[in-house]
Amino acid sequence: MKLIIGNKNYSSWSFRPWIALTVGGVAFDEELIPFNTEGRNPDYAAFSPTSQVPVLIDGDVTIWQSLAIIDHVARKHPQAGLWPDDANARSRAMAMSCEMLASFFALRGACPMNMRRPRAAIEVTDAIRADIDRIEVMWADALAASGGPFLFGDRFTAADAMYAPVVNRLDVYAHTVTQTSETYMNTIKALPAWQAWEAAGRAEPWIVEADEA
Repeated sequence: MKLIIGNKNYSSWSFRPWIALTVGGVAFDEELIPFNTEGRNPDYAAFSPTSQVPVLIDGDVTIWQSLAIIDHVARKHPQAGLWPDDANARSRAMAMSCEMLASFFALRGACPMNMRRPRAAIEVTDAIRADIDRIEVMWADALAASGGPFLFGDRFTAADAMYAPVVNRLDVYAHTVTQTSETYMNTIKALPAWQAWEAAGRAEPWIVEADEA
């Protein structure tokens, strides 16, 4: 099983399945093909039906899109525990994950994931603040229901993986967050998998100007 990813400094979509598989203890081969200066790479078309990364190649099956990759691996490797055991909690985790895919465009547009960005605040528009507020409500509700330290209890799940790039965004752009959010963010940043990805991202030589907010 091979996971093809983009730059570790910038590629939030690549980070999601990578951290899910890594924390879940699922063995995979990694191939990093960096973006060009515009955040794209025409070489992706050779293996990706969308000409984007990440892509998982599992035997004769090719899976694209971060959440689909995570779900494929979760079903094939249930021992990884990438979805909560409780059926209702699984549905909530899926809903949160899908909302990450479909929402928060103001935050994502203004604050690209950037592992080596010096921590500094930006101007926060009403739209960015609304995105952050919604994320914090979801995090707080999930943590209160599960008891934490992860969104759905004592195990890192797909939902945590889907929001891992948000942790970077809230951190390096110095957004104001609640104590509950800060504690959760620190839990995610303390993961060895997070720290390994961050270190690799910081060491990369490539600069993508489009992602340097």
